Amino acid sequence: MNRSRIIVLATVSFMCGCAAAQAGPCTAQIADVEQHVKRAMAADAGPFGQQSVGAQLHHQPTPRSVAGAQSSARAAAQAALKRAREADARGDAAACQKALDEVRQLYP
Repeated sequence: MNRSRIIVLATVSFMCGCAAAQAGPCTAQIADVEQHVKRAMAADAGPFGQQSVGAQLHHQPTPRSVAGAQSSARAAAQAALKRAREADARGDAAACQKALDEVRQLYP
């Protein structure tokens, strides 16, 4: 094998090893949840927040209250994804999983 091929193979092996070393304990799960959220948003299917007291009392929602609830749920999902990425970067699998569970509840 000539010298240039050895250098190329060594470089590729090193780069693959670095990429694997940088992956956190739930990097793949984060990617899966992000894809699920993108599909749900493309289908205009979410997010869903908790049921309000007014809904439990059979009050009809207004378009403004629905938009506000969706906006709050979207913000909560984005914040949870951010916490998941940060926990993943720290190597904290439990915190990452907890944050991903929050996103999954908002985008069932």
